[in-house]
Amino acid sequence: MSSETKKDPLFTGTLAKGIRILRAFDEQNVRLSLAELVQRTGLEKSAVQRLAHTLHREGMLNKDPVTRRFSPSHAWLELAYAYYWSDPLIARALPRLIGLSRTIGETVNLAQMSGDHIIYSLRLPNQRTHFAASIVGRRLPAIATAAGRVMLSTWPEAEADRAIDLWPIAPMTPKTVTDRDQIRADVRLAAQNGYAMTRNQMILNEVSIAAPVHGVAGPAEAAVQVSLSAHSYDETRIQEEILPALLDTANGILA
Repeated sequence: MSSETKKDPLFTGTLAKGIRILRAFDEQNVRLSLAELVQRTGLEKSAVQRLAHTLHREGMLNKDPVTRRFSPSHAWLELAYAYYWSDPLIARALPRLIGLSRTIGETVNLAQMSGDHIIYSLRLPNQRTHFAASIVGRRLPAIATAAGRVMLSTWPEAEADRAIDLWPIAPMTPKTVTDRDQIRADVRLAAQNGYAMTRNQMILNEVSIAAPVHGVAGPAEAAVQVSLSAHSYDETRIQEEILPALLDTANGILA
C-alpha cells in the first residue's frame, strides 16, 4: 500500500484486497487454486480464503466442487454490459467500425488507453482472426502497439517521452521492438503522419495500422486499429486500400 493510499481516509483496504483477488485472473490464469491466489496477490492465506469465499458467495467467482479452483463468473459479463452502456464513445464508434469492416474486409478494433496498456473495447474480426484476437477486454503494453503509439503521438512531447521511458514492454515475438529510442522515433513519426504502423510486434507476419480518435480537446484516449496479414498487404496496397478508409473512420468518431 502506498503512503498516499494510507493517508486517504476514504480508502477501504478490504475492498482493495478483494479487487486484487479479481485481478489475479487473466487469459493465462482462468482457474486458480487458493494457493495460486495467494501467490499471485501477495496476500496472506487467511485473507485470501475469506475474500475468495465472500466473492464466491456474492456470485463474482465460481468454485469447482471437485478441484476447489476459482474462476470468473457470468457476473463479470454483467459488469462489462454496464460499461458498454456507460461509455458514449462505444455507441458512436460501433457503427463506423462496422462500416470500415465491411469496406476493407479485415479485422477492425477500437483501442482505449488503460494506464500503461491499451485495452480493446470493440473487436470486429474477419475469418482469419484467431480466438484471442477476437475477445474484447484484452490488454497489451501500449508502447508495443500501433494503437498505443498513435495515441501517445497526440500527447505533449514531455509526457509521451516519460511514458516511453517508463512504461513496460515485453517481447511478444522475436521481432518485437524493445529499444525505447526506436519506439520514440516511431511515436514522433506517427505525430507527423497522423497514423502509426507496426509489423511483427504482437503476432509474426501481422501488420497493425492505427489512427487516433481525437476529442474536443486534449490528447487522444482511443484509436481505431486494423490488423492485416503481411503476406497479403505490401506498403503500396496499405496506403491505397486501407489508410484512407481508416483515417476517415477515426476522424468521424468524436471521443
